Amino acid sequence: MWLSPRFWCGAALTLATAFVAGGAAGEPLHYTLDSAHSWVQFELLHFGTSTIRGRLGPAKGYVELDRASGQGSVGIEIATGSVDTGIKPFDARIRRPDLLDTDANPTAWFISRQLQFDGERLVSLRGELTLRGTSQPLTLTATRFACHDDAITRRQICGGDFEAEIKRSDFGMHFGLPLVGDAVRLRVQVEGVRADR
Repeated sequence: MWLSPRFWCGAALTLATAFVAGGAAGEPLHYTLDSAHSWVQFELLHFGTSTIRGRLGPAKGYVELDRASGQGSVGIEIATGSVDTGIKPFDARIRRPDLLDTDANPTAWFISRQLQFDGERLVSLRGELTLRGTSQPLTLTATRFACHDDAITRRQICGGDFEAEIKRSDFGMHFGLPLVGDAVRLRVQVEGVRADR
């Protein structure tokens, strides 16, 4: 997800939004991730039979976008200890040192400075994911993205769904291979609130 994670530490990072709607040309737009609507779900194969599913979050984040140039930066911060599969003993196992290692690595980051568009439609975010202290390139592909003006807050809200796949072994998580799948499907749900109006 790549700048250094330390650069983003403390700044809640936002994902999803090449938030292109609104704002005058050349005026940077700023969004803050809404933690009530921003989560990361994961899926991986279990013993070649069923699919293990869980989630992490809520996510913290921000987006800055220069609409005129199509450039900006996006970041997401996730607490690894928040893992929730619905089975508490399983969650505790996933937090151990040979998997998420949440005591030594309590935070994961995604950071992108490459926002790709098809016209004004956000297509993907190319960046870097840092997990367990290891950083790897990652592209989040947008499956949907939209903006609207909220009647209650009178602020613009943008959000969407994004997908990617990683190999957990690339981040040092080898426990259970090959009986438990290496490929992990990520589904990222985010909404951001415009902070500059």
